[in-house]
Amino acid sequence: MHRIQTFNAISELGLKRLQKDSFEVGPDLNNADAILLRSYKLEKESITNELKAVARAGAGVNNVPVDTCTEKGVVVFNTPGANANAVKELVLCGLLLGSREIVSGISFATSQGTITDYNELSKLMESEKKRFKGNEIAGKTLGVVGLGAIGSMVADMAIKLGMSVQGFDPALSVDAAWRLPSDVKRIENLNTLIGSSDFISLHMPVLDTTRNLIDASMFSSMKKDVCLLNFARDEIVDSSALVEALDSGNLRKYICDFPRPELATRADVICMPHIGASTAEAEENCAIMAATQLKDFLENGNIKNSVNFPNLHLDRDSNAQKGSRLAISNKNVPKMLGQILSVLADQNINVIDMLNKSLDQIAYNLIDLEISPSEEAIAAIAQIDDVIKVTAL
Repeated sequence: MHRIQTFNAISELGLKRLQKDSFEVGPDLNNADAILLRSYKLEKESITNELKAVARAGAGVNNVPVDTCTEKGVVVFNTPGANANAVKELVLCGLLLGSREIVSGISFATSQGTITDYNELSKLMESEKKRFKGNEIAGKTLGVVGLGAIGSMVADMAIKLGMSVQGFDPALSVDAAWRLPSDVKRIENLNTLIGSSDFISLHMPVLDTTRNLIDASMFSSMKKDVCLLNFARDEIVDSSALVEALDSGNLRKYICDFPRPELATRADVICMPHIGASTAEAEENCAIMAATQLKDFLENGNIKNSVNFPNLHLDRDSNAQKGSRLAISNKNVPKMLGQILSVLADQNINVIDMLNKSLDQIAYNLIDLEISPSEEAIAAIAQIDDVIKVTAL
């Protein structure tokens, strides 16, 4: 029985993937095999020696102590793309809010509650509507920074709305490149994209290389009257440089999903309460994806969409006996695999299939055996220097 501790409310559609005959799931479990969460801030102390995995029902993992998990051989999963459509639709809303005076127009209309005569109100609306004149997004240029699951969908949507789209992503994967519409113009230099876009939409994680990426120099490179949309992460934009750009009029409007005290009352800023993925569909998709990945890992050792371990999938022989597969994580140093196989050979245990992959400083192995290994064999492997975790599946 696998024990999974939950934090936050996880969609029932996801939890149904974890059958009750194989999984014990709940918020009050101690010494759990895995943790399933959304936005709950997980502290380092929660990463116990018994823990094998953490699954985040969402794309960002800044609420998970990933480095500590890696040190203890705990696989951290996320769900890239599961909430992409929800964020894409909110970006569309942001584009329209940034091009038309919709918010100020609504505020003006709803502030006229003291007028009770319909004809008088209609006359006022007609005479004042010129104050809320905007522009259409068709024919404008959208610069998409980050062309992953969300960025590529935003690019495709904008093209269908008649916009010219250019994109920047120095780490574009092969899969992401296949998803990208052919009409998107790839820009190799971020300053070039920044300086030639009417709208700029950010879609990237917070890394050392992306923190405060949009700084004073970037703002100075922007076209006059540009609108910046940030539905990725607050930390990507340098807040002090942002305020200076707004004060100087160099930036026409900032639309984001991350309210800040210094931005909340500005007329040239529209802040939303981090609702990019707050749809029933997105929460269901993320929960289903996270639970499915967690189930396959705990039962078979397969890894998909991990941020700290290599992706690895080894088909399992349906006739193989339970406990005859070993999942082993170790530091990515030479001669590890030879030492592990040597222990199995000394125990007269035959290897029938195996896979080994590495990611940065971590290596991960799935080894299928002809028979289940003894406790002595597992203990001998665990005692090898630089072996982090050994699990019989």
